[in-house]
Amino acid sequence: MDGNGRWAQSRGLPRSAGHRAGVKAVRATIEYCARRGVEALTLFAFSSENWQRPKEEVGLLMGLFLEALDREVDDLHKNDIRLRFVGDMTQLAGELCARMRAAETRTSQNKRLIVNIAVAYGGRWDIVQAAQSLAADCVAGKLDASSISEGNLAERLTLTGLPDPDLFIRTGGDQRISNFLLWNLAYTELCFIPELWPDFSAKELDAALAQFEQRERRFGLTSAQVAKS
Repeated sequence: MDGNGRWAQSRGLPRSAGHRAGVKAVRATIEYCARRGVEALTLFAFSSENWQRPKEEVGLLMGLFLEALDREVDDLHKNDIRLRFVGDMTQLAGELCARMRAAETRTSQNKRLIVNIAVAYGGRWDIVQAAQSLAADCVAGKLDASSISEGNLAERLTLTGLPDPDLFIRTGGDQRISNFLLWNLAYTELCFIPELWPDFSAKELDAALAQFEQRERRFGLTSAQVAKS
């Protein structure tokens, strides 16, 4: 979800205004995905690298997370939407972690849509923590190192239990994945759009989904093999 700051600056507003506008786009996107029958949506809200931003901006973002949780969790629950948070929670304040866990618990049985919010998340961190978990089991004698497989590692990643994403969308015009879901995006279709995140709407999402429908997903096969499957 890129472009909040640039959106605000282009309007002569402080960056904080862009982040607040971005929260509205989050709500609209969740609502639209639920209507369209999307089963899982993962939003990259705050990366492990974002800690390097000015302290004032980081503080504002953490405050917005708290505000959004207090304001939105009731509606999410009423609409049968499950909320999950993924990332290095040891980096977050205790109050924020407690609110996040409470929201997860309250919505844990909801089935309509799973919304994963990546906070203090990095794809490299995700792979490292999975490897550390496997290594600990090896040291404890619970697992033989020679038996470690892609499946073993995938089970220790933060999005375990969910299929790999079908579609990745990045707003703001930059064409990179910026350390997001590095393992999970191995065969994901990538879509980069120029609109800044606060301007992202159902129109842009529909266009991205239409583009996705035109892609041929071969997963290493030939077109002829895909046609036969």
